[in-house]
Amino acid sequence: FDPRHCLGTHCYGFPKTGPHWLWFLLQSMRDLRETLQTRGSTLVVRKGRPEDVVCDLITQLGSVTVVVFHEEVRE
Repeated sequence: FDPRHCLGTHCYGFPKTGPHWLWFLLQSMRDLRETLQTRGSTLVVRKGRPEDVVCDLITQLGSVTVVVFHEEVRE
């Protein structure tokens, strides 16, 4: 989770992630983790700037050969 998503937008100062959306997102992540665990896997969740967190995670895992991501669309 990128804490910057809880800050205001550039134009109007509204939060990018409001309380209802955050609740939905957390419940979705919980459900996904539970589903993955029933299939013998898991979900890694971290809080921080993705450019830092992903780098740290790659270092911790040590055997990463490919990283795939998407960029947020900005209007």
